[in-house]
Amino acid sequence: MLQNQSVIPDIKAIIAASKDKAIKAVDNERTLMYWYIGQRIFLEEQDGKERAVYGTYLIKFLSQQLQPEYGSGFSVRQLERYRQFYRMFPIASALRTQLSWTQYKFLLTIDNQYKREFYVAESVKNNWTSRQLERQINSSLYERLLISNDKESVLAVAKNEKLPSDAKEIIKDPMYLEFLGLKREAAYYERDLESAIITHLQDFLLELGNGFSFVARQKRIHIDGDEFFTDLVFYNRILQCFVIIEIKTDKLTHQDIGQLQMYVNYYDRVEKLPRENPTIGILLCANKNEGVVKFTLPENEKNIVASQYKLYLPTEQQLLEAMNIELQNFEQGKESE
Repeated sequence: MLQNQSVIPDIKAIIAASKDKAIKAVDNERTLMYWYIGQRIFLEEQDGKERAVYGTYLIKFLSQQLQPEYGSGFSVRQLERYRQFYRMFPIASALRTQLSWTQYKFLLTIDNQYKREFYVAESVKNNWTSRQLERQINSSLYERLLISNDKESVLAVAKNEKLPSDAKEIIKDPMYLEFLGLKREAAYYERDLESAIITHLQDFLLELGNGFSFVARQKRIHIDGDEFFTDLVFYNRILQCFVIIEIKTDKLTHQDIGQLQMYVNYYDRVEKLPRENPTIGILLCANKNEGVVKFTLPENEKNIVASQYKLYLPTEQQLLEAMNIELQNFEQGKESE
């Protein structure tokens, strides 16, 4: 009979950790191998650059020689990808070992250097999986941030040169909740949206932004004999504060804002520790009236935010139109200075 019953789970944990490290080490070596192959192909092309078709010939020739022995990883398409990998990331020592080859393949689809640097930095900082990185690229996170912020600020945050200072810099507006699977045409209640968020909590945390962790659902609050229930409570380790989310599937009213303000005040006075920052409240609503928000809250209020949610992703045309409007507004502002 074992005296210490923890020995088995301890050994299993050691085995799992070692396997994980081995897998990451193998993937890192594979990534470096593809980089060096891409470098060698590129250098060979440069030697024969006076021949316009030499690059195409070289890739096909190499595939014919290598694929029978080493498999589909050396097809024409894959060899072209290795060459592109070297050209987009020309310094081997600068490759981020935290990223897998699958993640680098997603990054190779991005032509814009700044956009690529943003996703590299965010992937490393947030420890995104390949699936999470793919979703953020497909949901146009970079473009949405550009719409609400200037490019310099986005890049500064991506490179850890600047930390968000208030709620509006870290909370997205709008939030795209297409992963919940709710249809625009369907009738649903606030509890349906809340349940869907809990079911897809990992994806929702990713959409919320950096540093969020889940605390509670339908948190009971007692105030002088009356009971109230907050829809969702999170904590943000970057802003070091509680974040309360109230869900509204119908038109936003000033009463909704007042109720959220009460919850925020309660958390600030009862739950918040002295070392923590003031609580943030988010009204996640289907439609919002900016005027109602503006005149219900005190001027310069930073801790209550109304964020509109959408159940479908914007089209490329919608993103381009939004960015063009922002650019026009910027240019008009420069002319008036």
